[in-house]
Amino acid sequence: MSKPRGRRKQKLKWSKLYTFSCLRPSTDDQQPSDQRLGQPGFSRVVFCNEPRLHKRKPHKYPNNYVSTTKYNLITFLPIALFEQFRRVANLYFLLAAVLSFTSLAPFNKVSVIAPLLFVIGISMIKEAIEDWHRFLQDNKVNSRKVMVHVGNGLFVLKSWESLLVGDVVRVTKNSYFPSDLLLLSSSYEDGLCYVETMNLDGETNLKAKRSLEATLSLDDDLKFSKFKATVRCEDPNPSLYTFIGNLDIDEEESYSLSPTQVLLRDSKLRNTEYVYGVVIFSGPDTKAVRNSTRSPSKRSRVERKMDRVIYLLFAMMVLISLISAIGSAMFTQSDNFKRWYLRLHDDVDTLFSPEDPVFSCILQFIRALVMYGYLIPISLYVSIEVVKVLQAMLINKDCALLDETTGKAVEARTSNLNEELGQVDMILSDKTGTLTCNQMEFRKCSIEGISYGGEVTEVDLAASRRMNIDVERHRFSLEGSDSTGRSIEMFDLSTAADCGAEKDILELHHGNENENGKGRISHSRKADKIKGFNFRDDRLMDRMWIYKSNVSDMIMFFRVMALCHTGIPVEENTCERTTYEAESPEEVAFLIAAQEFGFKFCQRTQSAVVVQELDPSSGMEVKREYKLLNLLEFNSSRKRMSVIVSNSEGEIFLFCKGADDVIFDRLADNGRTYQQATETHLSMYAEDGLRTMVFAYKQVGLQEYENWSGAFEQAKATVGHEREELLESASEMIENDLQLLGAVAIEDKLQKGVPESIDKLAQAGIKIWLLTGDKRETAVNIGFACSLLRHDMRQLHLCLGKDISNKLHVMKDAKGEIQYQLKGYNELITEADREEAPFAMVVDGKALEICLSNDVKKQFLSVAMNCDVVICCRVSPKQKALITRTVKAHSGKTILAVGDGANDVGMIQEADIGVGISGMEGMQAVMASDFSLPEFRFLERLLIVHGHWCYKRISKMIVYFVYKNIAFGLTLFYYNTVAGFSGQDFYDDWYMVMFNVLLTSLPVIALGVLEQDVSSDVCLKFPALYQEGQRDECFSWARIIGWILNGVVASLATFTLNIYAVSADKHGRTADMERVGTTTYTSIIWTVNCQIALMISHFTWISHLLIWGSILCWYIFLYCYTMLPPPLSGDVFHVFTGQVGPAPAYWITTLLAVIASLLPYFTLIAIQREFFPMDDDIIQEMKLSGTDSTATWLREQEKSKQLTQVGYSARVDAKIRHLRDQLHRKRKSFSISVRNSPIYKSVIRREQLP
Repeated sequence: MSKPRGRRKQKLKWSKLYTFSCLRPSTDDQQPSDQRLGQPGFSRVVFCNEPRLHKRKPHKYPNNYVSTTKYNLITFLPIALFEQFRRVANLYFLLAAVLSFTSLAPFNKVSVIAPLLFVIGISMIKEAIEDWHRFLQDNKVNSRKVMVHVGNGLFVLKSWESLLVGDVVRVTKNSYFPSDLLLLSSSYEDGLCYVETMNLDGETNLKAKRSLEATLSLDDDLKFSKFKATVRCEDPNPSLYTFIGNLDIDEEESYSLSPTQVLLRDSKLRNTEYVYGVVIFSGPDTKAVRNSTRSPSKRSRVERKMDRVIYLLFAMMVLISLISAIGSAMFTQSDNFKRWYLRLHDDVDTLFSPEDPVFSCILQFIRALVMYGYLIPISLYVSIEVVKVLQAMLINKDCALLDETTGKAVEARTSNLNEELGQVDMILSDKTGTLTCNQMEFRKCSIEGISYGGEVTEVDLAASRRMNIDVERHRFSLEGSDSTGRSIEMFDLSTAADCGAEKDILELHHGNENENGKGRISHSRKADKIKGFNFRDDRLMDRMWIYKSNVSDMIMFFRVMALCHTGIPVEENTCERTTYEAESPEEVAFLIAAQEFGFKFCQRTQSAVVVQELDPSSGMEVKREYKLLNLLEFNSSRKRMSVIVSNSEGEIFLFCKGADDVIFDRLADNGRTYQQATETHLSMYAEDGLRTMVFAYKQVGLQEYENWSGAFEQAKATVGHEREELLESASEMIENDLQLLGAVAIEDKLQKGVPESIDKLAQAGIKIWLLTGDKRETAVNIGFACSLLRHDMRQLHLCLGKDISNKLHVMKDAKGEIQYQLKGYNELITEADREEAPFAMVVDGKALEICLSNDVKKQFLSVAMNCDVVICCRVSPKQKALITRTVKAHSGKTILAVGDGANDVGMIQEADIGVGISGMEGMQAVMASDFSLPEFRFLERLLIVHGHWCYKRISKMIVYFVYKNIAFGLTLFYYNTVAGFSGQDFYDDWYMVMFNVLLTSLPVIALGVLEQDVSSDVCLKFPALYQEGQRDECFSWARIIGWILNGVVASLATFTLNIYAVSADKHGRTADMERVGTTTYTSIIWTVNCQIALMISHFTWISHLLIWGSILCWYIFLYCYTMLPPPLSGDVFHVFTGQVGPAPAYWITTLLAVIASLLPYFTLIAIQREFFPMDDDIIQEMKLSGTDSTATWLREQEKSKQLTQVGYSARVDAKIRHLRDQLHRKRKSFSISVRNSPIYKSVIRREQLP
C-alpha cells in the first residue's frame, strides 16, 4: 500500500518548447465528434474512479484478462476431437471401430479400438500440454502489478487482470501500460509524458502525450479521493491512431479528447517518473488486443501432403477391396462352391449366401475394407506426434541455441511445424528489436570536408583478407578523404602491377602516418567502452581537435550536437559522466559524443541551456549559458530540427540538423565549401549502413530575428487548418542561408551475428523481405548494415510523389502512377542480366497501400518476387499481416515471419511459421509465435540445421510408414487371392495389434528423432543443402510412388517365397495357416526393420537397440504368446516351439525373403549414389573418404555461394570487384600520365638512340 505523499514536480514545461501540433489536440473536428457521441459506434460511457458501476449492466465491460490460448475447459474436448478427425485416416479408423461391433469385422473389436484410442489420446494430450504453456505465458502477463486507487487516496498493488474500466492507476517510469488509459497528469507540471510505442507500431522515437489542463491539479494520491468524472467516447476498435471522446467533470464542463490524451496498452512510459490515468478500455477491448487475432491452427506442407498420400493409400485399399469382393462373387458362381469340404451351404457365416452373390459381394467388400485397413498407417499420426515432441525437446535443449548473456534459449512453442522449418522460401522480418538492438552509437563524422572515425566494417576487413591488402587505408587513399590520403594518392600505385605492390605501397602509408607520430585509429580506447559512443580517431579524441587549423567551425559543429536536441541530463553519482534521456536514441548518442569531445550538456531550464565547453585558447573547461529562444522540432515532413539561441554576448545563432537533401537545399552560396566532400562521406557512411545527418548553422541579426519572431508568434496563435502551413512558412523564412559544418553517422546497432545469419540464410536460398514502421532512409541504412543491400545493387523505389486523399480522382491518379512505375521496373528486370545486376525494391507505406489493392496486387507481386530484396517502409501492423497473407497466397511458398513486438503479431499469425523474438519489448510476439528466439542470429541454426534435419527425418519417416504398411497389408490381399477371396484373416489378431504398436513403431521413432544426413557443422558450412527441402526432394511424388512400389515388391517377394517354401514338403504334407502366417509375419518383421537400417545415415546405440531389439521382441512375444493355454493363445498354441522353431526351412526362408525383398532397393540406391548423387550424398562420401579438409571440400563450399546475390559474402565479393575496378582505373590513369610526361619521353628517346 502506498502512503499519501507529496509530488516532486519537474519544473520544465516541455510543451512550451514545441511549436507544431504534436502536443496540441486538433480542434477542427471537435464539433463533428460531439455530434457522433452517443450514436452507434460512439456509445461507450466510463465512470472515472467508480469501477463498481461497471460490474453491472448497462455499462458492464470485460475485465483486463487477456488470453491467447486455443482452448478452455469447455471447448477443449469438442474442438480437439474435431481437429483429430479432420485427418482422413482417423475418420476411417473411427468407421472401422464402429464396424468392429458387427459380425462383418474380421478381427476382434479390442484390436481395432485400442490403437485408435491410443492415437487420439496421445495427440490430444500433446495439444493440451502446448495450450497449457500458452496459458502460463498469459498468466505471466496478466499477473503483472500496477498501483490502483482503492479509495480515500490510497493506491495498492493489483494484478493487471483485476483491473476494471474506471479504475485510476499510477504507472511508473519504464513500465508498460496495463490497459488503454486516459492520461490525467504526470510528473511534469504541464501533464506531459513520453511514450515508447515500438511494441505497437515498430517506431523507435518517443511519442509526446499530454493531459488536459482541467486534470493537471490531480497531482497527488490524496487528490483522487474525491475525483469523479465521466468519459463518453468511441466503442472499442483496432485503430491505433484515432480517438474521439469527451471528458465531463462535475457534469458542468465538457472537454474534447484526442489521441494525445490516450495511453495504449503495451506501450511503455519513458523519460517520465510517473503518470496517473483512468482505464477506458480493458482486456479484449484494448486497441492492442483488437489488432491481434486468435492463434490459428497451422499445419505443415508435409502434413497436408501426407493427407493426400493417405487418400492414395485409401484408393488403393478400395481397389483391392473391390477386387476381393468381385473375386468372391466369381468364386461363388464357379464350380468351386460345390466342394463339400468348404461347407458353403451349412450357414456357417450368416453374412454369406451362395444363392445371392450380389449381396454377398457387397458384404465382402465392407469386410475387406476393414481387413485391408492395415494399408492405412494408423500409428503414423501418433508416431509423428511423438517424434515432433521429441524433436522440439532437442531444439529446446540445444546448447548452441542458448543466449549466454540473457540466459534465454530457443523455444519450440508448438511442435506441429518442425519439418516446415526445413522448407522456408521467404522470411518477412521486422527491423526494430528483431535485427537491431534499438541502441544508437556515434561512429563517424565529417567536419570541414574531412572524415573522422576510421574504423572499417566487417565487409572491408573480409575484402582486405581476400585481397591481401589493408582496405581501411587503401579505401581512404582511393576516396581522398583527407590530406594524408591525398598526399599518398600522388604516389598511389605508381609501380603497382600486382597485389604485392599494393601491399608495399600501403606499408609506405603506414610509415607515413607513423612518422607523423599519430595513426588514424585510436586503439587505446578499446578497453574504455562507452555506451552510445563507438568512435575511434586520435585526431579528435583527448582534446586533439583544438590543434586543428580551423577550430571555429569545429566548435560550431560540437555546439550543434550539444544544443540542438530535446534531451534531459540525468545525473548519476556512480559515474563521472552525465547520462541523458531524449525523445530519440539518436539525440542521446549526439549528447554523449558532444560530452566526449568536450562539450558537455549540463542543464536545461525553461529558457536556457547550460553547456560546459572546452575553450581551445586556454585548454580549460568553461560553462556557458545560452538563452533558448525557439525550438523548431523534427517531424517526418520537415526532416530537420532547429534551435535558436543567444549567447552571453547577445549574438543569435540558429543551429540546424537534418536530412542531407533538406539541409543542402537551404545552404547559402558561400556556405557550400565542404559540400562535395561531405556528400562523398555521406555516401560512404550510407554504404556502411549508418544513419546520417547533416549539421549547419547561421548567425542571425537582431533585427532579422525580431521581424521573424513576430510572424512566427502570429502563426502559433492561429487556430484552424492553416496553422501548420503558416508555421511551416515561418520556419522556411529563418531556416535558410545556412553554413554547412559537416555530417554525423550513427549506427543503429545490429544484434550480434545478424549479417552472418542473413548471409547463411541467403546461401540457403531463402529470400528476405524487411517490413518496418520506420522511414525509408532508416530502413535502407539497416539494409546496408545487415548486408541485405550492397552498393552495386540497383534500388527500385516505389513511392508516390504526392499525398493520397480520399478523393476518387486522386486515388485513380495515384494508382496509375504506381502501375506506371511497376511496368517500368518489370521491363527493367526482364531486360537486365540478373547475375550482373541484382535488384532491390524499396516501397513506402502509401504506395504499399495501393499495391495491395486487388487490381494492382498481381502486378506488384510479379515485380517484387523477381527482386532479390524487398524493403517495405512505414508499414502498419495490419499491412504487415496483409503482406504476409498476400505473398503466401500468390507465391504458394512457405513463409516465415519474425518479429518482437505486438505490432508483429498479425504478421506472425498469418505466416506459415511465426517466430517471436523474446527481447526487451514484452511477450506479445512470443505468445503468438510458433517458435521463440532470444535473438535473430539463432534463426540461422534453427532453419539450416534443425529445419533441414526435421524435414528429412519426417519425410523419411512417412515414406517408411507407407512402405512397411504396404509390405505388410498386401500379404493379406495375396493370401485372400489364394484362399478364394474368402475374407479369411492371414495372421492372428494379436500379431496384427503388435505390428504397429510395438514391433515396428520404435525404430521409426529413432529415425525421426536422431537421424542426421550430415552433422550440424556441415549443415552450416554448406547452407545450400537446405534447398533440398525447398525443392521438396525428400517427399516428392516420385519418391512416394517409388516407396509404394518398393513395398509392393517386398510384399510380393516375401509372400511368394513363404507360400511356396513353407506350405508343403516333398511328401505332400501341407502346413496349416498358422504356420504359414507365422513364418510370413517373421519375414515381414525382419524385412521392414532391416529396411530402416539401410535408410539410416547416422547410427546411435539407441538406433541399434530399437531396430534389433524390435526383432528380438518379436521372438520373445512369439514364444510367450504361443506358450499360453489354448483359450488364450488360440490356434497358435505351441506354433513356435512345436512347429516353426525347430524347422530349418523357417529360418532359411526368412533369410531368403529378407534378401529378396531388400535387393531391389539396395541395387537402386547404389546406382543413384554412384551416377545421380544428391548434395548430401556427395558430402557424405567426402567425409567418409577423408577429403573434408582438401581443396575439393573448399571448392564445394564456394559453389554454394555462386548464385547468392544477398548477404555478407555477396557484399564482400562486390566490394572486392569495386576495389579492383578502382585499382585498375588508377593504374591506367597513372600509366597514361607517366607516358605523357616529358621525363618519360626523354628516357624513351635516349633508349632509341644508337
